[in-house]
Amino acid sequence: MAFINHSAKEINCKLVYYGPGLCGKTTNLQYIYNKTNPDLKGKMISLATETDRTLYFDFLPLNLGTIHGFKVRFQLYTVPGQVFYNASRKLILKGADGVVFVADSQDARYEANIESMVNLRENLEENNLKLEAIPYVLQLNKRDLPNVTPVDELTEALRFKGEPVFESVATVGTGVFETLKSCAKQVLNKLGR
Repeated sequence: MAFINHSAKEINCKLVYYGPGLCGKTTNLQYIYNKTNPDLKGKMISLATETDRTLYFDFLPLNLGTIHGFKVRFQLYTVPGQVFYNASRKLILKGADGVVFVADSQDARYEANIESMVNLRENLEENNLKLEAIPYVLQLNKRDLPNVTPVDELTEALRFKGEPVFESVATVGTGVFETLKSCAKQVLNKLGR
């Protein structure tokens, strides 16, 4: 749930990037961080292992203007992709205002995407959230690699409720900001109601 600080006239929203290990969640946040005006962002905090995989989360606060006199700030998080960090995934999802599911388009990662999607739904429900009700975007990442699952097949397997779907190559930014803007817009529309 968005945190509204009336005295500071600020609304804080939480977006969580979810998906299997090495799908590009952290790469999305790194690209956003590197391409965002320094005046509009805070410090990016990243916890990684010695092999450069995210252990707990990446956190990137972004200021995105004002609504009805309130400054809107988005906090972007990623969950660890590795299954054995499921407790961390649940904790990071707590209070999420929106979710971006980052799918790895490689054929060899098809089952990992399905497993991660099932895990997302379970963890949302444990946090009293439903995928049906939360702002949500599906991103099909790594579209530049050989041996990728066709877009329509991957979309059919992972799309849940007619949510927006974006093809991406997070390493070069293709589809990264489109994905973020789509999810942020859904969150803001929900807040406006």
